[in-house]
Amino acid sequence: MAYQLADINYKTVADPKGFIEECDELYKRRVKTAADKIIANRSNSPIVLLSGPSGSGKTTTARKISEELERQGVHAHYIGMDDYFKTVDPATAPRTPEGDIDLESPLCLDMELLNEHFTRLSEGKRIYVPKYEFARQMRTLEPSKSIKLKKDEVVVFEGIHALNDMITSRHPAAFKLYISARSSVEFNETVVFKGTWFRLVRRTVRDYNFRGADPDQTISMWANVRRGEIANISPFKNKADYRFDSSFAYEIPVMNRTATKLFSSIPEGIGRYDELRKVLPALQLFGEIDESLVAEDALIREFIGDADDD
Repeated sequence: MAYQLADINYKTVADPKGFIEECDELYKRRVKTAADKIIANRSNSPIVLLSGPSGSGKTTTARKISEELERQGVHAHYIGMDDYFKTVDPATAPRTPEGDIDLESPLCLDMELLNEHFTRLSEGKRIYVPKYEFARQMRTLEPSKSIKLKKDEVVVFEGIHALNDMITSRHPAAFKLYISARSSVEFNETVVFKGTWFRLVRRTVRDYNFRGADPDQTISMWANVRRGEIANISPFKNKADYRFDSSFAYEIPVMNRTATKLFSSIPEGIGRYDELRKVLPALQLFGEIDESLVAEDALIREFIGDADDD
């Protein structure tokens, strides 16, 4: 899907509040569609596998889908697959081409335990979810939680490797959901803003707003982020039973003022430099919308913060 720049800029000026409401309503319909499909698959498997790249709004979207499931009488448990990381052993850990420990590799996950837990949950048995401490790069002795599914309950496993063949081949009945900001922006049938740039802008604005991060640091990481996505996420997205587009046509105008400031200088010599230096002039094609018009519960708040944070 592609948004049209002319439509975005017209609505940005003519009726920004109505524009936001229109896009939010489309997102809500996608949430309901995902929930409906999960419920329809419930008789086949209570397992939901949710994957997607960084900056996709996976956490907020997973919560919204869970809320919709609750409204329809299905309780959803949530498990972050990061808790299934193995304790790091430098002698056996997978490595990047540069020789660093590759924490993005699926080999860092305890796939044997994950698959055992999927089977036990499907059989109505209790599992004890492990707990991983990233600061010490090790699993703790105490589990993070225990889960035993009741009738009309599902469990959502979220992680970048959720759709990996090592999982889906052994549990084909699980419902597979892929979330990403997938739309680009076109003008005269030419792409002027890439779909991946939505996520890059989101990450950069979020890190600045919530972590006080230097934009140079976030932008410099983009090449490695994309490398990990291309290796570990994108090859499996076509396995999804439903591909959820989490982009909003209004989001660049809402983040434009902050994003323009943050992208005003791209560090030379970084990976994907020739691509990244095109983001600022692309941002300048859009108008601006006051972020105070964005609803308090909108996904975009995950990146720009609450209305009263200023």
